[in-house]
Amino acid sequence: MQKWFEEAKLGIFIHYGIYAVDGVAESWSFYNGKMSYEDYMKQLERFTASKFDADQWAELIERSGAKYAVLTTKHHDGVALWDTKYSDLNVVKKTPAKRDLIKEYAEAVTKRGIRLGFYYSLIDWSHPDYPSVFEGGKAPDDPSKANRFSSPVDGIQDEEKWKKFLQFNNDQLRELLVNYGKVDLLWFDGDWERSAEQWNLPAFKQYLQSFNTDIIINSRLQGYGDYKTPEQGIPITRPEGPWEFCTTINNSWGYVGTDNKYKSLGQIIRMFCDCITMGGNMLLDIGPMEDGTVDQRQVDILLGLGEWIRTHEEAVYGTEEGIMPRYYLGGSTVSKDRKTLYLFVYDDPKENVCLKGLTNPIHKITVLHSGKELVHEIHGGVPWFNIPGTTWIHMTPEDTHPQVTVLKLELDGELEMYGGSGAVVTHN
Repeated sequence: MQKWFEEAKLGIFIHYGIYAVDGVAESWSFYNGKMSYEDYMKQLERFTASKFDADQWAELIERSGAKYAVLTTKHHDGVALWDTKYSDLNVVKKTPAKRDLIKEYAEAVTKRGIRLGFYYSLIDWSHPDYPSVFEGGKAPDDPSKANRFSSPVDGIQDEEKWKKFLQFNNDQLRELLVNYGKVDLLWFDGDWERSAEQWNLPAFKQYLQSFNTDIIINSRLQGYGDYKTPEQGIPITRPEGPWEFCTTINNSWGYVGTDNKYKSLGQIIRMFCDCITMGGNMLLDIGPMEDGTVDQRQVDILLGLGEWIRTHEEAVYGTEEGIMPRYYLGGSTVSKDRKTLYLFVYDDPKENVCLKGLTNPIHKITVLHSGKELVHEIHGGVPWFNIPGTTWIHMTPEDTHPQVTVLKLELDGELEMYGGSGAVVTHN
C-alpha cells in the first residue's frame, strides 16, 4: 500500500461511455435484457464527445479537493475509450468522437498533480472468447439458462478460448500501463464471474506489477487486491486495512438524464466525513453526458464539497481516523501528532455538544470555519480511578456551518480516551 492513497481522503470516479448517449445503465441494460445488444451498440453511432475537455475535468476534480481520479477505460460492454490495437470496439475506430479519450484524460490529471487511476472491466460481454467457461469451471445443471454474454449456453467449455481471452486482457492492460504515463491505481470490476485460478492469480497481479511496482489495485481481484472497496453502503464497522467507499452522486454510475434522485451537498459532505472518521477514502462518482460535459448539478456538488474541504482543510488532510462513536455521536479525525481532536457536528445543537471518555485537559476549543472560541465544562468523573467526566461544549445553532461544523479541540498531550465500564465503589 502506498502512503499517498491512505492520505488522499477523496477521489473522483468517472463513468463515461457510449451508454450516456441514451442515458441507459452501463452494460447491464443489455445483459439484463432491458434492451437488445444491437440497440445498445447503436449508441456507438451517436457518441461524439464533441465538448469533451479533459482540462476542464481535471480542474473540476482539483477544485473538489480530490487527490486521485479513476476513469472507466472500458466497462463490461467492451467499448474501449482508447485506441487499442487489440480490438476495433473502441471510440476511436467506431464512433464519431474518433479521439483517444484516455490519452487526454491521463495528460490532464497528471499535469495537475492528481494521481492517475484507470477502471478496467475484467469481463467483456462483447468478446467472442469471454463466454467460453463457467465460474470455477463447473457447469450449472441447465446451461441453457445461463446468460449468453458470460457463459457457454451449450454447456461446452473451451479452455483454449479462455486462455486467448486472458491474453487479450493482458495485452490491453499493457497498453494502458505503458502508453499513458505512470498509472497509480488500477480499479478492476467483474472478478466475480470467474475464480482466482481462472484469472491466473497471483501470476496476473505479478504481471501488472512488472510495469509499475508501486501500482495499487482495488479489492475486486478475487482476494488479491490491495484495499477494500465497499460500494454504495457506508460500512457500519470499519473495514480492516486501507479502504475506499465508492458511491454515486444520484442513483446512477453513468449519465442517466431521467435520474433526478440526487444526494444533497450536505449528505455528500456527511458521507465523506463518515469515511474519513473510519480512516477510509470516499470515491465519489460522476457521469458525464455524451458530449463530455458534466451535468451542472454534479458540478455544483463537487465544487461545494471542495469549498467545504478547503475551509476545514486541517481537519481533513494530514489527519488520522477519529474516535469511536461511543465517545462522541458524530464524526471526527485526529491530527498526526495526536494533540488535536476535530469533531464533526452534523446537526444544529440545542445547547451543548457532548464528549465522553476524554482524559486530556483541553487547552482551547474553536469553531474551525469562524475561529470563534467556545467554552466547555466537565461534570462527573472519578479522578482517583482515572475515570474522566463528561465534557459539555457550549454551542448554539448560530455557531454552525451551513453543512457540517468542525470543532477543533487542542489538547494537553497526545489524545487519550478512557473506554472502561466505570468504577464500582463499595461504601462500608
